[in-house]
Amino acid sequence: MRRGIAATALVAALALAATACGGDSKDDGQGTQAGGELSGTVTWWDTSNDAEKASFQKIAEAFTAKHPKVTVKYVNVPYGDAQNKIKNAFSSGSDAPDVIRADVGWVADFASLQYLDEVPAETAGKIDAEFLPQAAASGKYEGKSYAVPQVIDTLGLFYNKKMLADAGVQPPATLEELKTAAAAVKAKTGKAGLYLRGDDSYWFLPLIYGEGGDLVDAKNKTVTVDNPAGVKAFKAARDLVTSGAALTNATDGWTNMQTAFKSGEVAMMINGPWAVADTYAGDQFKDKANLGVAAVPAGSVKAGAPQGGHDLAVYAGSKNTAAAHAFVDYMTSQEVQVQTAKELSLLPTRTAAYEQPDVKGSEMVQFFKPAVDKAVERAWIPENGSLFEPLKVEYTKAITGSSSPEDAAKAAGAEFRKILKGWK
Repeated sequence: MRRGIAATALVAALALAATACGGDSKDDGQGTQAGGELSGTVTWWDTSNDAEKASFQKIAEAFTAKHPKVTVKYVNVPYGDAQNKIKNAFSSGSDAPDVIRADVGWVADFASLQYLDEVPAETAGKIDAEFLPQAAASGKYEGKSYAVPQVIDTLGLFYNKKMLADAGVQPPATLEELKTAAAAVKAKTGKAGLYLRGDDSYWFLPLIYGEGGDLVDAKNKTVTVDNPAGVKAFKAARDLVTSGAALTNATDGWTNMQTAFKSGEVAMMINGPWAVADTYAGDQFKDKANLGVAAVPAGSVKAGAPQGGHDLAVYAGSKNTAAAHAFVDYMTSQEVQVQTAKELSLLPTRTAAYEQPDVKGSEMVQFFKPAVDKAVERAWIPENGSLFEPLKVEYTKAITGSSSPEDAAKAAGAEFRKILKGWK
């Protein structure tokens, strides 16, 4: 982490921001003209996927109907590149966006580096009063709000109802049942039971939670990924592959997984609500009723899935902060959240949105909301996002058999302690 250069980077960002976003309007430097009307340009870096981005662009650009003198510049940034690209833009101030869509695990990191503008007090009060508390927590750092929750999510087991019915099995509730179901699917159809991503360590979280473990214990500043529960989780990942229950791949996991599930090459996958729109586009789900979603199968201790989602935050060096914050308020409004729930099956972060007909009527939202309520809240520490890269390396080794589960856990723990200075 770059804490030591945070202040220097911020000064540089503020100095260079004169050439960045929002600089083409004659306003007060904050996106407000003399009469108090919002104006100028708001550049938004959105990390939504290919199935979502057209909807988000349309919604974002509709902000101008409310504020005609504001121009919204929409930029889609691939999620896998976004964290580093955002950091680089913020640290230099050159062509930095006014607003970002941040994974919930990134907010504390960006805030600790002083890259984010604090949420205005009025909005912060509404977040505490009107948003799901677990969603609100993701946007806070050292007791202050730096981001507004946009969507919340978790992982579930997607399954092809017809394939499971033809094999005579129910959606599995445990990993052992998953192996049994996969064997039945193989015997009946010749297809695989599950596609489990081996190239993204986020998919490791249900396994370690399922064994009663976690990556870290933030309260006691202790690394726990390499404790006995962590070793069991790495073993569980490898066992799903060696038993024949799951297919995996060390690269391009998203595309491989979605293609396999949508075409009927596998009967099940673990994924989140962000995948629903793309999944419905598959040949197997022309009849949307064929898509089922259940809880992620439990490990030896429990069923557990991570709390995920995305927040919207304003760059501290933006010249258009008033317009940028107004844009964030609009994009996280109940009206917009209901629209994205209806169009994309994404879960709102506003409590009252769940009482709206278009949200109540979404089968996927109604499944995932109880799952979100039971999801495991991650440690909202600045280093959160940095842990996933070394974990991915070891998870991939363990699941593909190039390293033993014990060695993978040990190596992950060692890398975590390099990142978390002074932790046990």
